[in-house]
Amino acid sequence: MKKFIYAALPAILLTSACTKDLTSINTNPKNPTTVPAAAEYTNAERVLVNTVTSSNVNLNIFRLVEQQWQETTYTDESNYNISSRTIPDGMWNAFYRDVLENLEQAKTLGAKEGTDATTLKVNNAQIDILEVYSYYYLLTTFGNVPYTQALNPDNLFPVYDDALTTYKSLLTRLDADITALGSGSGSLGAADIIYGGDAASWKKFAATLKLKMGITLSDADNTTAKAAVESAVATGVFTSNDDNATFGYLSAPPNTNPIWVDLVQSGRKDFVACTTLINNLKANADPRISLYFTTDAAGGYSGGAPGASSNYATFSKPAVAITAPDFPGVLLDYAETEFTLAEAVERGYNVGGTAAGHYNNGVTASVEKWGGTAAQAATYLAQPAIAYATAAGTYKQKIGTQKWIALYNRGWDAWIEQRRLDYPALVAPSTALSVFPVRITYAVQEGNVNGPNVKAAGTAIGGNLVSTKLFFDKF
Repeated sequence: MKKFIYAALPAILLTSACTKDLTSINTNPKNPTTVPAAAEYTNAERVLVNTVTSSNVNLNIFRLVEQQWQETTYTDESNYNISSRTIPDGMWNAFYRDVLENLEQAKTLGAKEGTDATTLKVNNAQIDILEVYSYYYLLTTFGNVPYTQALNPDNLFPVYDDALTTYKSLLTRLDADITALGSGSGSLGAADIIYGGDAASWKKFAATLKLKMGITLSDADNTTAKAAVESAVATGVFTSNDDNATFGYLSAPPNTNPIWVDLVQSGRKDFVACTTLINNLKANADPRISLYFTTDAAGGYSGGAPGASSNYATFSKPAVAITAPDFPGVLLDYAETEFTLAEAVERGYNVGGTAAGHYNNGVTASVEKWGGTAAQAATYLAQPAIAYATAAGTYKQKIGTQKWIALYNRGWDAWIEQRRLDYPALVAPSTALSVFPVRITYAVQEGNVNGPNVKAAGTAIGGNLVSTKLFFDKF
Protein backbone atom coordinates (compact mmCIF):
# COMPACT_ATOMS: atom_id res chain seq x y z
CA MET A 1 0.00 0.00 0.00
CA LYS A 2 2.83 2.37 0.90
CA LYS A 3 4.51 1.75 -2.47
CA PHE A 4 1.28 2.79 -4.23
CA ILE A 5 1.04 6.05 -2.30
CA TYR A 6 4.68 7.07 -2.96
CA ALA A 7 4.41 6.18 -6.60
CA ALA A 8 1.31 8.29 -6.94
CA LEU A 9 2.89 11.42 -5.42
CA PRO A 10 4.74 12.59 -8.57
CA ALA A 11 1.55 12.37 -10.55
CA ILE A 12 -0.32 14.40 -7.96
CA LEU A 13 2.42 17.04 -7.92
CA LEU A 14 2.42 17.24 -11.70
CA THR A 15 -1.32 17.69 -11.73
CA SER A 16 -1.09 20.40 -9.11
CA ALA A 17 1.65 22.14 -11.04
CA CYS A 18 -0.41 22.20 -14.17
CA THR A 19 -3.41 23.74 -12.49
CA LYS A 20 -1.80 26.46 -10.33
CA ASP A 21 -0.04 29.73 -11.11
CA LEU A 22 3.72 29.11 -11.05
CA THR A 23 4.52 32.84 -11.02
CA SER A 24 3.59 33.11 -7.34
CA ILE A 25 6.38 30.66 -6.50
CA ASN A 26 8.92 33.08 -8.02
CA THR A 27 7.74 36.05 -5.97
CA ASN A 28 10.09 37.03 -3.15
CA PRO A 29 7.95 38.69 -0.45
CA LYS A 30 11.07 40.35 0.97
CA ASN A 31 12.04 41.95 -2.36
CA PRO A 32 9.14 44.15 -3.52
CA THR A 33 8.69 44.71 -7.24
CA THR A 34 7.45 48.27 -6.68
CA VAL A 35 8.97 50.93 -4.44
CA PRO A 36 7.09 53.96 -3.07
CA ALA A 37 8.15 57.32 -4.45
CA ALA A 38 8.83 58.48 -0.91
CA ALA A 39 11.39 55.71 -0.37
CA GLU A 40 13.25 56.66 -3.54
CA TYR A 41 13.29 60.27 -2.40
CA THR A 42 14.59 59.49 1.07
CA ASN A 43 17.38 57.35 -0.34
CA ALA A 44 18.38 60.03 -2.85
CA GLU A 45 18.43 62.66 -0.11
CA ARG A 46 20.54 60.41 2.10
CA VAL A 47 23.08 59.60 -0.63
CA LEU A 48 23.33 63.24 -1.69
CA VAL A 49 24.15 64.40 1.84
CA ASN A 50 26.51 61.44 2.30
CA THR A 51 28.36 62.40 -0.88
CA VAL A 52 29.07 66.01 0.08
CA THR A 53 29.72 65.03 3.72
CA SER A 54 31.87 61.92 3.29
CA SER A 55 35.57 61.83 4.12
CA ASN A 56 36.10 58.68 2.07
CA VAL A 57 39.14 59.21 -0.17
CA ASN A 58 37.43 57.27 -2.95
CA LEU A 59 34.74 59.92 -3.15
CA ASN A 60 35.27 63.25 -1.37
CA ILE A 61 38.86 64.46 -1.03
CA PHE A 62 38.21 68.17 -0.69
CA ARG A 63 39.02 68.57 3.01
CA LEU A 64 42.49 67.47 1.93
CA VAL A 65 42.67 69.60 -1.20
CA GLU A 66 41.50 72.62 0.81
CA GLN A 67 44.08 71.87 3.51
CA GLN A 68 41.57 71.53 6.32
CA TRP A 69 42.83 68.00 7.07
CA GLN A 70 46.05 66.16 6.28
CA GLU A 71 46.62 62.45 5.76
CA THR A 72 48.77 60.39 8.10
CA THR A 73 50.14 57.45 6.12
CA TYR A 74 48.71 57.47 2.61
CA THR A 75 49.19 60.94 1.15
CA ASP A 76 48.09 60.44 -2.46
CA GLU A 77 44.99 62.61 -2.27
CA SER A 78 46.75 65.43 -0.40
CA ASN A 79 49.19 65.45 -3.30
CA TYR A 80 46.39 65.64 -5.87
CA ASN A 81 46.48 62.02 -7.04
CA ILE A 82 42.89 61.57 -8.16
CA SER A 83 43.36 58.71 -10.61
CA SER A 84 44.82 55.79 -8.67
CA ARG A 85 41.55 55.27 -6.80
CA THR A 86 39.42 56.39 -9.77
CA ILE A 87 37.99 59.15 -7.58
CA PRO A 88 36.25 60.87 -10.53
CA ASP A 89 34.28 57.66 -11.14
CA GLY A 90 33.12 57.61 -7.52
CA MET A 91 31.88 61.20 -7.75
CA TRP A 92 30.23 60.63 -11.11
CA ASN A 93 28.39 57.50 -10.00
CA ALA A 94 27.27 59.03 -6.72
CA PHE A 95 25.54 61.96 -8.42
CA TYR A 96 24.21 60.35 -11.59
CA ARG A 97 23.48 56.77 -10.57
CA ASP A 98 22.69 57.10 -6.88
CA VAL A 99 21.12 60.55 -6.55
CA LEU A 100 19.75 61.87 -9.83
CA GLU A 101 18.41 58.51 -10.99
CA ASN A 102 16.61 57.97 -7.68
CA LEU A 103 15.15 61.47 -7.80
CA GLU A 104 13.85 60.84 -11.31
CA GLN A 105 12.33 57.57 -10.14
CA ALA A 106 10.63 59.42 -7.29
CA LYS A 107 8.98 61.75 -9.82
CA THR A 108 7.89 58.86 -12.06
CA LEU A 109 6.52 56.75 -9.22
CA GLY A 110 4.77 59.69 -7.62
CA ALA A 111 2.81 60.27 -10.81
CA LYS A 112 1.67 56.63 -10.77
CA GLU A 113 0.53 56.61 -7.15
CA GLY A 114 -2.59 58.67 -7.71
CA THR A 115 -1.40 61.73 -5.79
CA ASP A 116 -3.59 64.74 -6.52
CA ALA A 117 -2.17 67.23 -9.00
CA THR A 118 -1.55 70.08 -6.55
CA THR A 119 0.28 67.90 -4.03
CA LEU A 120 2.26 66.21 -6.78
CA LYS A 121 3.33 69.60 -8.09
CA VAL A 122 4.76 70.55 -4.69
CA ASN A 123 6.43 67.16 -4.25
CA ASN A 124 8.05 67.34 -7.67
CA ALA A 125 9.31 70.86 -6.98
CA GLN A 126 10.99 69.63 -3.81
CA ILE A 127 12.51 66.72 -5.72
CA ASP A 128 13.62 68.98 -8.56
CA ILE A 129 15.43 71.36 -6.21
CA LEU A 130 17.70 68.51 -5.17
CA GLU A 131 18.29 67.65 -8.82
CA VAL A 132 19.37 71.26 -9.44
CA TYR A 133 21.60 71.08 -6.37
CA SER A 134 23.22 67.88 -7.68
CA TYR A 135 23.86 69.33 -11.12
CA TYR A 136 25.42 72.39 -9.48
CA TYR A 137 28.16 70.17 -8.06
CA LEU A 138 28.61 68.21 -11.28
CA LEU A 139 29.03 71.41 -13.30
CA THR A 140 31.38 73.13 -10.86
CA THR A 141 33.43 69.95 -10.51
CA PHE A 142 33.71 68.62 -14.09
CA GLY A 143 32.51 71.37 -16.45
CA ASN A 144 30.43 70.17 -19.39
CA VAL A 145 28.36 67.13 -18.40
CA PRO A 146 25.39 65.19 -19.81
CA TYR A 147 22.18 67.07 -19.13
CA THR A 148 19.59 67.15 -21.91
CA GLN A 149 20.24 63.49 -22.75
CA ALA A 150 21.10 62.34 -19.22
CA LEU A 151 19.16 59.77 -17.17
CA ASN A 152 17.73 58.08 -20.26
CA PRO A 153 18.34 54.31 -20.06
CA ASP A 154 17.74 54.02 -23.79
CA ASN A 155 20.63 56.37 -24.57
CA LEU A 156 23.93 54.92 -23.41
CA PHE A 157 25.98 57.60 -25.18
CA PRO A 158 24.63 61.00 -24.05
CA VAL A 159 26.18 64.17 -25.39
CA TYR A 160 27.81 66.60 -22.97
CA ASP A 161 26.03 69.95 -22.76
CA ASP A 162 27.72 73.33 -22.45
CA ALA A 163 28.16 74.02 -18.74
CA LEU A 164 27.15 77.69 -18.77
CA THR A 165 24.02 76.98 -20.83
CA THR A 166 23.09 74.15 -18.46
CA TYR A 167 23.73 76.37 -15.46
CA LYS A 168 21.30 78.99 -16.72
CA SER A 169 18.73 76.26 -17.37
CA LEU A 170 19.06 75.20 -13.73
CA LEU A 171 18.31 78.74 -12.57
CA THR A 172 15.15 78.67 -14.68
CA ARG A 173 14.16 75.37 -13.09
CA LEU A 174 14.64 76.88 -9.64
CA ASP A 175 12.30 79.73 -10.54
CA ALA A 176 9.61 77.23 -11.53
CA ASP A 177 10.17 75.24 -8.34
CA ILE A 178 9.85 78.35 -6.17
CA THR A 179 6.56 79.18 -7.88
CA ALA A 180 5.26 75.64 -7.43
CA LEU A 181 6.12 75.59 -3.74
CA GLY A 182 3.77 78.49 -3.16
CA SER A 183 0.79 76.57 -4.54
CA GLY A 184 0.04 74.30 -1.57
CA SER A 185 1.55 71.60 0.60
CA GLY A 186 3.23 68.35 -0.34
CA SER A 187 2.93 64.82 1.00
CA LEU A 188 6.53 63.69 1.38
CA GLY A 189 6.42 64.41 5.09
CA ALA A 190 8.69 62.13 7.11
CA ALA A 191 10.33 60.91 3.88
CA ASP A 192 12.08 64.29 3.82
CA ILE A 193 14.73 64.08 6.54
CA ILE A 194 15.83 67.69 6.02
CA TYR A 195 12.63 69.74 6.36
CA GLY A 196 9.90 67.17 6.97
CA GLY A 197 8.26 68.06 3.65
CA ASP A 198 7.56 71.65 4.68
CA ALA A 199 6.97 73.62 1.48
CA ALA A 200 7.83 77.01 2.99
CA SER A 201 11.22 75.74 4.18
CA TRP A 202 11.97 74.27 0.77
CA LYS A 203 11.01 77.55 -0.90
CA LYS A 204 13.52 79.38 1.31
CA PHE A 205 16.10 76.69 0.55
CA ALA A 206 15.50 77.09 -3.19
CA ALA A 207 15.92 80.87 -2.96
CA THR A 208 19.13 80.44 -0.94
CA LEU A 209 20.47 77.94 -3.47
CA LYS A 210 19.60 80.44 -6.21
CA LEU A 211 21.56 83.10 -4.29
CA LYS A 212 24.53 80.73 -4.06
CA MET A 213 24.33 79.83 -7.74
CA GLY A 214 23.94 83.44 -8.75
CA ILE A 215 27.05 84.64 -6.96
CA THR A 216 29.01 81.68 -8.33
CA LEU A 217 28.30 83.03 -11.81
CA SER A 218 29.22 86.63 -11.02
CA ASP A 219 32.62 86.70 -12.76
CA ALA A 220 31.36 84.81 -15.81
CA ASP A 221 28.01 86.53 -16.45
CA ASN A 222 27.42 89.46 -14.14
CA THR A 223 24.04 90.35 -15.65
CA THR A 224 22.56 86.90 -15.03
CA ALA A 225 24.24 86.71 -11.64
CA LYS A 226 22.86 90.05 -10.46
CA ALA A 227 19.33 89.18 -11.56
CA ALA A 228 19.47 85.79 -9.85
CA VAL A 229 20.88 87.16 -6.59
CA GLU A 230 18.43 90.04 -6.34
CA SER A 231 15.49 87.79 -7.20
CA ALA A 232 16.57 85.25 -4.59
CA VAL A 233 16.78 87.89 -1.86
CA ALA A 234 13.35 89.24 -2.83
CA THR A 235 11.92 85.73 -2.48
CA GLY A 236 13.50 85.23 0.94
CA VAL A 237 16.76 83.51 1.85
CA PHE A 238 18.09 82.05 5.11
CA THR A 239 17.97 84.50 8.01
CA SER A 240 19.31 82.39 10.91
CA ASN A 241 20.92 79.07 11.73
CA ASP A 242 17.41 77.71 12.28
CA ASP A 243 17.05 77.68 8.50
CA ASN A 244 20.13 75.50 7.90
CA ALA A 245 19.53 72.52 5.62
CA THR A 246 20.79 69.66 7.75
CA PHE A 247 20.29 65.92 7.47
CA GLY A 248 19.92 64.23 10.84
CA TYR A 249 21.81 60.96 11.06
CA LEU A 250 21.03 58.24 13.59
CA SER A 251 23.10 57.13 16.56
CA ALA A 252 23.37 53.54 15.30
CA PRO A 253 23.97 51.96 11.86
CA PRO A 254 23.06 51.85 9.07
CA ASN A 255 22.06 55.51 8.67
CA THR A 256 24.93 57.15 10.51
CA ASN A 257 27.22 60.10 9.86
CA PRO A 258 29.62 58.96 7.10
CA ILE A 259 32.54 60.60 8.91
CA TRP A 260 31.86 58.33 11.88
CA VAL A 261 31.78 55.40 9.47
CA ASP A 262 35.08 56.45 7.89
CA LEU A 263 36.98 57.39 11.05
CA VAL A 264 35.45 55.54 14.00
CA GLN A 265 33.56 52.46 12.85
CA SER A 266 36.40 51.61 10.49
CA GLY A 267 38.99 51.94 13.27
CA ARG A 268 41.26 53.85 10.90
CA LYS A 269 43.56 56.70 11.88
CA ASP A 270 44.00 58.36 8.52
CA PHE A 271 43.55 62.09 9.19
CA VAL A 272 44.86 64.90 11.37
CA ALA A 273 44.50 68.66 11.19
CA CYS A 274 46.40 70.50 8.46
CA THR A 275 48.81 73.30 9.33
CA THR A 276 47.20 75.68 6.84
CA LEU A 277 43.89 75.93 8.69
CA ILE A 278 45.34 75.36 12.18
CA ASN A 279 47.87 78.18 11.79
CA ASN A 280 45.20 80.59 10.59
CA LEU A 281 42.97 79.78 13.56
CA LYS A 282 45.84 80.10 16.05
CA ALA A 283 47.19 83.35 14.60
CA ASN A 284 43.86 85.08 15.09
CA ALA A 285 42.71 83.51 18.38
CA ASP A 286 39.76 82.01 16.54
CA PRO A 287 37.23 80.62 19.04
CA ARG A 288 36.35 77.82 16.61
CA ILE A 289 39.70 76.07 16.97
CA SER A 290 38.52 73.96 19.91
CA LEU A 291 35.24 73.30 18.11
CA TYR A 292 36.95 72.16 14.93
CA PHE A 293 39.84 70.14 16.40
CA THR A 294 41.08 68.22 19.43
CA THR A 295 44.21 69.25 21.27
CA ASP A 296 47.49 67.67 20.20
CA ALA A 297 49.92 65.51 22.17
CA ALA A 298 51.39 68.61 23.87
CA GLY A 299 48.01 70.02 24.87
CA GLY A 300 47.94 72.72 22.20
CA TYR A 301 46.87 72.72 18.57
CA SER A 302 49.01 71.66 15.62
CA GLY A 303 48.66 70.03 12.24
CA GLY A 304 50.55 68.11 9.63
CA ALA A 305 52.14 69.86 6.65
CA PRO A 306 50.18 69.67 3.37
CA GLY A 307 51.09 66.58 1.40
CA ALA A 308 53.37 65.15 4.09
CA SER A 309 52.95 61.95 6.06
CA SER A 310 51.90 63.02 9.56
CA ASN A 311 52.01 61.07 12.82
CA TYR A 312 48.48 60.49 14.10
CA ALA A 313 49.44 60.62 17.78
CA THR A 314 51.29 63.93 17.49
CA PHE A 315 48.82 66.32 15.90
CA SER A 316 45.30 67.62 16.49
CA LYS A 317 42.48 65.54 15.06
CA PRO A 318 38.95 66.41 13.88
CA ALA A 319 36.83 67.32 16.90
CA VAL A 320 35.05 64.49 18.68
CA ALA A 321 31.66 66.03 17.86
CA ILE A 322 32.32 65.75 14.12
CA THR A 323 32.97 62.03 14.43
CA ALA A 324 29.78 61.28 16.40
CA PRO A 325 27.44 58.85 14.59
CA ASP A 326 24.56 61.34 14.71
CA PHE A 327 26.50 64.50 13.76
CA PRO A 328 24.35 66.07 11.00
CA GLY A 329 25.30 66.58 7.38
CA VAL A 330 24.83 70.03 5.82
CA LEU A 331 23.67 71.10 2.36
CA LEU A 332 23.33 74.86 2.92
CA ASP A 333 23.73 77.13 5.93
CA TYR A 334 23.14 80.66 7.11
CA ALA A 335 26.81 81.61 7.58
CA GLU A 336 27.56 80.87 3.93
CA THR A 337 24.49 82.90 2.96
CA GLU A 338 25.67 85.99 4.84
CA PHE A 339 29.13 85.88 3.26
CA THR A 340 27.45 85.65 -0.13
CA LEU A 341 25.35 88.70 0.67
CA ALA A 342 28.47 90.60 1.76
CA GLU A 343 30.03 89.87 -1.62
CA ALA A 344 26.81 90.85 -3.40
CA VAL A 345 26.91 94.27 -1.72
CA GLU A 346 30.51 94.75 -2.84
CA ARG A 347 29.49 93.90 -6.39
CA GLY A 348 26.77 96.55 -6.34
CA TYR A 349 23.82 94.18 -6.19
CA ASN A 350 20.64 95.39 -4.50
CA VAL A 351 20.42 93.01 -1.52
CA GLY A 352 20.23 95.43 1.41
CA GLY A 353 22.59 95.93 4.31
CA THR A 354 26.32 96.57 4.19
CA ALA A 355 29.23 94.34 3.30
CA ALA A 356 30.63 94.70 6.82
CA GLY A 357 27.28 93.90 8.40
CA HIS A 358 26.79 90.72 6.39
CA TYR A 359 30.43 89.74 6.95
CA ASN A 360 29.97 90.11 10.71
CA ASN A 361 26.74 88.12 10.55
CA GLY A 362 28.53 85.35 8.65
CA VAL A 363 31.32 85.05 11.20
CA THR A 364 28.87 85.13 14.11
CA ALA A 365 26.59 82.55 12.54
CA SER A 366 29.55 80.24 11.97
CA VAL A 367 30.81 80.55 15.57
CA GLU A 368 27.33 79.96 16.96
CA LYS A 369 26.59 77.06 14.64
CA TRP A 370 29.63 75.23 15.98
CA GLY A 371 28.68 75.85 19.61
CA GLY A 372 30.43 79.14 20.34
CA THR A 373 28.81 82.36 21.54
CA ALA A 374 28.00 85.74 20.05
CA ALA A 375 30.38 87.30 22.62
CA GLN A 376 33.24 85.11 21.37
CA ALA A 377 32.42 86.11 17.80
CA ALA A 378 32.38 89.81 18.74
CA THR A 379 35.80 89.55 20.40
CA TYR A 380 37.20 87.79 17.35
CA LEU A 381 35.71 90.39 14.99
CA ALA A 382 37.13 93.26 17.02
CA GLN A 383 40.69 92.33 16.07
CA PRO A 384 42.17 94.65 13.41
CA ALA A 385 43.29 91.64 11.36
CA ILE A 386 39.68 90.37 11.25
CA ALA A 387 37.47 93.48 11.32
CA TYR A 388 36.11 94.17 7.87
CA ALA A 389 37.30 97.78 7.80
CA THR A 390 40.89 96.95 8.69
CA ALA A 391 41.51 93.37 7.52
CA ALA A 392 44.10 93.08 4.77
CA GLY A 393 43.29 92.84 1.10
CA THR A 394 40.36 93.25 -1.24
CA TYR A 395 36.82 92.21 -0.45
CA LYS A 396 37.55 88.89 -2.16
CA GLN A 397 40.41 88.26 0.23
CA LYS A 398 38.48 89.27 3.33
CA ILE A 399 35.28 87.45 2.48
CA GLY A 400 37.02 84.53 0.80
CA THR A 401 39.23 83.79 3.79
CA GLN A 402 36.43 83.96 6.33
CA LYS A 403 34.12 81.95 4.13
CA TRP A 404 36.80 79.27 3.78
CA ILE A 405 37.09 79.07 7.58
CA ALA A 406 33.31 78.91 7.98
CA LEU A 407 33.11 76.13 5.39
CA TYR A 408 35.21 73.84 7.56
CA ASN A 409 34.03 70.24 7.22
CA ARG A 410 32.34 71.20 3.95
CA GLY A 411 35.40 70.77 1.79
CA TRP A 412 33.57 70.51 -1.53
CA ASP A 413 31.99 73.94 -1.05
CA ALA A 414 35.25 75.38 0.26
CA TRP A 415 36.93 74.18 -2.95
CA ILE A 416 34.31 75.84 -5.16
CA GLU A 417 34.51 79.15 -3.30
CA GLN A 418 38.29 79.20 -2.99
CA ARG A 419 38.71 78.63 -6.75
CA ARG A 420 36.23 81.39 -7.51
CA LEU A 421 37.50 84.03 -5.07
CA ASP A 422 41.16 82.90 -5.15
CA TYR A 423 41.42 83.22 -1.37
CA PRO A 424 42.97 81.98 0.71
CA ALA A 425 45.91 81.44 -1.64
CA LEU A 426 46.74 77.79 -1.00
CA VAL A 427 50.25 76.63 -1.81
CA ALA A 428 50.51 73.22 -3.44
CA PRO A 429 52.66 70.67 -1.56
CA SER A 430 56.21 70.35 -2.90
CA THR A 431 55.43 66.67 -3.49
CA ALA A 432 52.21 67.34 -5.44
CA LEU A 433 51.66 65.37 -8.64
CA SER A 434 50.10 68.35 -10.42
CA VAL A 435 49.26 71.98 -10.02
CA PHE A 436 46.42 72.82 -7.65
CA PRO A 437 43.35 71.09 -9.16
CA VAL A 438 40.78 73.59 -10.38
CA ARG A 439 38.59 70.81 -11.75
CA ILE A 440 38.27 67.04 -11.62
CA THR A 441 38.90 65.06 -14.80
CA TYR A 442 36.11 63.00 -16.33
CA ALA A 443 35.38 59.53 -15.01
CA VAL A 444 37.53 56.79 -16.56
CA GLN A 445 34.51 54.58 -17.14
CA GLU A 446 32.88 57.40 -19.11
CA GLY A 447 35.91 57.61 -21.36
CA ASN A 448 35.78 53.85 -21.92
CA VAL A 449 32.06 53.69 -22.69
CA ASN A 450 31.19 57.11 -24.11
CA GLY A 451 34.60 57.99 -25.51
CA PRO A 452 33.74 60.32 -28.45
CA ASN A 453 31.45 62.49 -26.32
CA VAL A 454 33.94 62.63 -23.46
CA LYS A 455 36.69 63.63 -25.86
CA ALA A 456 34.50 66.33 -27.40
CA ALA A 457 33.61 67.66 -23.94
CA GLY A 458 37.27 67.84 -22.95
CA THR A 459 38.10 69.76 -26.11
CA ALA A 460 35.18 72.13 -25.60
CA ILE A 461 36.28 73.21 -22.13
CA GLY A 462 39.95 73.58 -23.05
CA GLY A 463 41.28 70.17 -22.09
CA ASN A 464 40.32 67.30 -19.82
CA LEU A 465 42.92 68.37 -17.25
CA VAL A 466 42.93 69.31 -13.57
CA SER A 467 44.44 72.65 -14.59
CA THR A 468 41.55 73.64 -16.89
CA LYS A 469 39.53 76.46 -15.35
CA LEU A 470 35.77 76.00 -15.57
CA PHE A 471 33.13 78.38 -16.85
CA PHE A 472 32.67 80.26 -13.55
CA ASP A 473 36.36 80.52 -12.59
CA LYS A 474 37.55 83.49 -14.58
CA PHE A 475 40.45 84.97 -12.62
